[in-house]
Amino acid sequence: MGSGGAARRRHFDPITKCSTVEPRTTQTVAANLDGTLLISPTAFPYYLLVSLEAGSLIRALTLLLSVPFIYFTYIFLSENIAIKAFVFITFARVRVRDVEMVARSVLPRFYAEDVRQDTWAVFSSFGRRCIVTANPRIMVEWFVKEFLGADVVIGTELECSRNGERFTGFVKGKGVMVGEKKREAIVKEFGDALPDLGIGDPVTDHEFMAVCKQGYMVPRTRCDPVPRNKLLKQVIFHDGRLVQRPTPFVALLTFLWLPIGFCISLFRVYINIMIPEKIARYNYMIQGIKLVIKGTPPPPLKKGQGGVLLVCNHRTVLDPVIIAVALGRKVSCVTYSISKFSELISPIKAVALSRERERDAANIKKLLEEGDLVICPEGTTCREPFLLRFSALFAELTDRIVPVAINMKQGVFYGTTVRGHKLLDPYFVFMNPRPTYEVTFLDQLPAEITCKGGKSPIEVANHIQRVIGDTLGFKCTNLTRKDKYAMLAGTDGRVANKKESEKEKYK
Repeated sequence: MGSGGAARRRHFDPITKCSTVEPRTTQTVAANLDGTLLISPTAFPYYLLVSLEAGSLIRALTLLLSVPFIYFTYIFLSENIAIKAFVFITFARVRVRDVEMVARSVLPRFYAEDVRQDTWAVFSSFGRRCIVTANPRIMVEWFVKEFLGADVVIGTELECSRNGERFTGFVKGKGVMVGEKKREAIVKEFGDALPDLGIGDPVTDHEFMAVCKQGYMVPRTRCDPVPRNKLLKQVIFHDGRLVQRPTPFVALLTFLWLPIGFCISLFRVYINIMIPEKIARYNYMIQGIKLVIKGTPPPPLKKGQGGVLLVCNHRTVLDPVIIAVALGRKVSCVTYSISKFSELISPIKAVALSRERERDAANIKKLLEEGDLVICPEGTTCREPFLLRFSALFAELTDRIVPVAINMKQGVFYGTTVRGHKLLDPYFVFMNPRPTYEVTFLDQLPAEITCKGGKSPIEVANHIQRVIGDTLGFKCTNLTRKDKYAMLAGTDGRVANKKESEKEKYK
C-alpha cells in the first residue's frame, strides 16, 4: 500500500525533457502503448478491426453500439471492467488462428500510422525495449516486435477453450494489465535489473514507472505520427476491407454508408456490363467514378495483325476492365484465378492461368492473335506504393509490348482481399463514394529492348517494372505472390485446380 501511494505522489517530467542524444544501447526502457507510443489514447479502433475481420459485421456493430456504455464505465467506474467488456464482445468464441492472422495482416498498417514521434525518438534509442499494455498481448505482439523492435511484450492474457482453438471472451490469470498489475509484471520480468526508463500516459501507469530508475509522462498534446518508412520495417502487404482507422465516429459513418454503398455498387457493376466500352467512360462520369487517362493509348489493331500485349501493374481485380474502358474497345485478359460467376459477369473475356508454363504460353499466344491482351505479371495485387517482381513469361511471347501504369484511390473500402471473399472484390471497389482510377499508357517497347532484340525475358520484365515504378513513384521489389500469401494468410497463394482438389479430397 505504501509503495502504491509513493507512486501516485511521485512527479514525472514530460517526455519532451528526455534526452535522445546520449547513447542508451546498453539500457532498458519500458513503455505503455495507447497514448504513449501510439497517438490514440484508446484501443477501440483496434478492437473493432479484430471484431470485424476475425469475427463478423454483427459483432463489430455490437461493439460500436456498446461504446457509450463502455466509455462511461471507463471514466466513472472502472478501467478494468471497461477493458473486460471490450475483450468479451471482441473475442468471445472467436478462433485463435483468425485473431493471430488479423494481428499480422490487418492491424500493423493502422498501428504504423499511429506511432507518436517524440516517444518513438526516446524508445528507439534504447538497446532493450519492453512494452507493457492493457491490450491483449495477442493483438499487439506481432507489430511491436517486428516494427518497434520490442524484446519483451507484457499484456493482458486471454482465456481459451479446452482445445485451445477459440477464446472464451474472458481474461486469464490476474486479469487486465492495469495499475499495480503492470508494476508486478515488470518486477517479475526484470527482477533486480529493473528498467532504466519508464514511459507512460495515464495515472495508472505511475505504478510501473515508479519502479524504473527514471520516468517520463507523455502529455495529451497534438503530435505528428512517425513517417512509416522511419520504423524498423515498412508495411508492404496488408489485408482487411477498411481504408480509414475506425474511430467511433468513422466506424459509425462507415456502417451507415454500407447499405447505401452496396446498392450503388450493384448499379455500377451491372449497368456497365451491358454498355460498350466507348460509352462506358461517359457512364463512369455520371456514376461518380473518376477515370484519369494519361499518355497515348495504342491504336486499334489492323486487319490480319495480332494484338498488343498491355503489361500493367496490379491494383484491383478491375484493372483489365478499366484499361478496356480507357481504350474504348474490347480487350482480353489473363488472370491467376477466376470464379465461374466472375467470368460470367465480366464485360471482357477473362482466361485463368493454369500455372503450366507451356499451356499458359499457348493460351496467351492464341489470345494475342484474336486482339489486344492485358496481363498483370505481378500475379497478385499490392495496395501500397510498391511493385512486386514481374513474371517474365509474357516477354517470350511477343515483341509488341505496351507498359501501362495504374493507380487506384479508395476512400472507404479496399477492393482486394486475401482472407475474405474475393467474389465481393469488384463490389467493394464500387462501394467507395468516389473511386478514382488513373491509367497511364507508356510508349511501346522499342525492338532492341525486347527478346527479339537480344534481351532475356527477365531483363525485359525488370525493365518494364522499373519504367512503371518510375512513372508511379513506386518502389520495385523482388517480392512475389507467394511472399504476400505467406505473410497474410499463411499459405503459398496457390489456387488448387480440379485435379489437385480431387487429390486432396481422397487423401
